[in-house]
Amino acid sequence: MVEQHQPKLLLVDGMALLFRAYYATAYGGYIRKTSTGIPTNAIYGFIRYFWDAVSKFEPTHIACCWDMGSKTFRTEQFSDYKANRAEAPEDLIPQFSLIKDVMTSFGIPNIGEAGYEADDCIGTIAKQYGADMDIYILTGDHDMLQLVDERVSVIIMKKGHGNYMVYNPMTLMEERQLTPLQVIDVKGLMGDPSDNYPGVRGIGEKTAYKLVQQYQSVEGILENLHELTKSVRTKIEADLDMLHLSRDLARIRCDVPIVCDMDHCVITLDRIEIERKFAELEIQSLNSVIGV
Repeated sequence: MVEQHQPKLLLVDGMALLFRAYYATAYGGYIRKTSTGIPTNAIYGFIRYFWDAVSKFEPTHIACCWDMGSKTFRTEQFSDYKANRAEAPEDLIPQFSLIKDVMTSFGIPNIGEAGYEADDCIGTIAKQYGADMDIYILTGDHDMLQLVDERVSVIIMKKGHGNYMVYNPMTLMEERQLTPLQVIDVKGLMGDPSDNYPGVRGIGEKTAYKLVQQYQSVEGILENLHELTKSVRTKIEADLDMLHLSRDLARIRCDVPIVCDMDHCVITLDRIEIERKFAELEIQSLNSVIGV
């Protein structure tokens, strides 16, 4: 690792990386397994994605955040939240705990809190430490763009290996003509099919962007309903409660009761421990990838 004066924290969205790694390696039907039949394809892919980002962005500190089950405060607010999600593939399930063991072998803390999502843990840690260090969030989830600020960058993993789009306030404005907070307003209007909340029925992405760019916020839109076309106004008025609920569901919480001690996040690789873990999972070819 390059010696740096400015501390840089990489916050890894563990679920996003693990699911991406699983599907990137399982589409052909072949699942990598140990000699005893333990599936390891997602773990193998995860480490390759993860280490590529570490090599490219050269953090001084790392923490990995995880969802802690399907029941969260959002499912209490809206029972259909993520209700459309299929069960995780059978081959992936045992890899959930195994990848955490691998991260522990790297000396990287696994962080999660029952009742919250990984996004909320990431948002909370970013807020706690954003004044003291540069924060980089590694994910595939565009919802995270609401966390961008002068010290927080969001690294969106693109298709293919080692392809990233790094968002800061300037690149977010250039690409989408939105501020970070406006990302939440857009989601409130258009909803999110992957998370299964509807927003305002009949308002899609294009209209949502246009309204937020023109009126700055949901409040600005509601104050100027009289200026909207009859069709759009009628849709918003008919779904006002769902608009407010959808926006609340989209908002990442930055006040999760978690403790993340930066002393435990400093990168100090125990090469013997990593080699032992890789040997146990029969993925020794990764030794050369991370240089152990």
